[in-house]
Amino acid sequence: MTGLIFINDENYEYDIRGLLMSFYPGEPITVGTEEGCKRILRILYETDCITVTFRTGSRQEERQVQTGGMDRSRTKSALKRLLYQLFREDTGRQLPWGTLTGIRPTKIPMAMLEAGSSDEEIRAYMEDEYYASEEKTRLSIQIAHREREILKDIDYEQGYSLYVGIPFCPTTCLYCSFTSYPLSRWEARVDEYLDSLFREIDYTAEAFRDKKLNAIYIGGGTPTTLTPSQLERLLGKLRDSFSLEDLKEWTVEAGRPDSITEEKLDAIRRFPADRISINPQTMKQETLDLIGRRHTVEQTVEAFRLARKMGFDNINMDLILGLPQETAEDVENTMKAILPLGPDNLTVHSLALKRASRLNLQWDQYAGMKMENTEEMMEQTARYAEKMGMSPYYLYRQKNMAGNLENVGYARPGKAGIYNILIMEEKQSILALGAGATTKRVWKPAEGSGQGMVRIERADNVKDVEQYIARVDEMIQRKKKLFGC
Repeated sequence: MTGLIFINDENYEYDIRGLLMSFYPGEPITVGTEEGCKRILRILYETDCITVTFRTGSRQEERQVQTGGMDRSRTKSALKRLLYQLFREDTGRQLPWGTLTGIRPTKIPMAMLEAGSSDEEIRAYMEDEYYASEEKTRLSIQIAHREREILKDIDYEQGYSLYVGIPFCPTTCLYCSFTSYPLSRWEARVDEYLDSLFREIDYTAEAFRDKKLNAIYIGGGTPTTLTPSQLERLLGKLRDSFSLEDLKEWTVEAGRPDSITEEKLDAIRRFPADRISINPQTMKQETLDLIGRRHTVEQTVEAFRLARKMGFDNINMDLILGLPQETAEDVENTMKAILPLGPDNLTVHSLALKRASRLNLQWDQYAGMKMENTEEMMEQTARYAEKMGMSPYYLYRQKNMAGNLENVGYARPGKAGIYNILIMEEKQSILALGAGATTKRVWKPAEGSGQGMVRIERADNVKDVEQYIARVDEMIQRKKKLFGC
């Protein structure tokens, strides 16, 4: 049995689908024929009102939203509140984030704080306007305060950040949809890829020579699939090309424990890179085998201890909650295993079913497996993060997340990932280099212009490695067009 959306205006379809998928996880949603549909939702947009008809079983409801004088944003918000009420009555469920389907809920309290609103005013607005729970509202306000403190010395207008993508991995994980290719297929062309990447670096360094570089993030993929000499080539190129006078953070996402060696860590240590990631995702071996990580729990521990021994004092670890067959007990055991390691950052992700992931493309093989994230699991990770001296400092959401929950970054004092906040809050331009990378230019409204909205435009690089190598000059031209330089 399927559900159906029938609408005569596609402008709000994304948000409507988001609410349907949150209230009715796993149910297909179709637009078209009503035959065989368990639930039918019709939305009719007229000049001054929206009429919503919702039929489920023998029950049918028809309600209206009066939209006369409303702008698009207020109209969408009113429609989502009405739909939320209907779906809540049908299922008996409440969503932790209410009607919020976007990926950056902390932007709301951040903007209100900057406009002078009190915590109480923000709380009332988020609960009344979006039906967000008291707990999630409190968390988002807490994080917004921390973000403001961490970013207080960042120059949004004269500063920028740099993302450098290395799109190779030892293997492709079950849930992954990032631009990532098995190293075994591309090993002979990695240096050629770096040559093309260096052309983008040369352009960026020249075009932004009068700007302040605040953060560098080398991600992927898995940057430590590069050999020690290739890592030195890349890090040396970045060091020699840019002024690092205003640099506040340089991250290398080591990521997969099976790609980390003493020689590679030593290569990183020779440069001003001060933050790395060693990401287990889980400390349950059966799950690692299932999702295609191809490393052991012991390798994670060994890689972490080696990095500590070599002097790395800002190490992040990523976890994913909601992985196939994992329970609250498994999450507890993972946190117990991580506790004695004492990472400086912990990023807790809720599993998101990505369209391009093997998990989605081969869904028939995994549909019978339990993939569940709960408030209990999120609270477990929060408690252990607190035991390790960490506080939440950034938060974001994704489509199709397990439990309709969120991703939260925790950090010890002084160890928060600045780049993580900048990319989520979209307050500063980010130059993104490499296959599949997306550059964002952020325009702040001129003072006195009466325009309250930040404007963001993007320039995408092609994802295919071979195409990127062949067309890197075109990628540079896209950035020249975006920035006018």
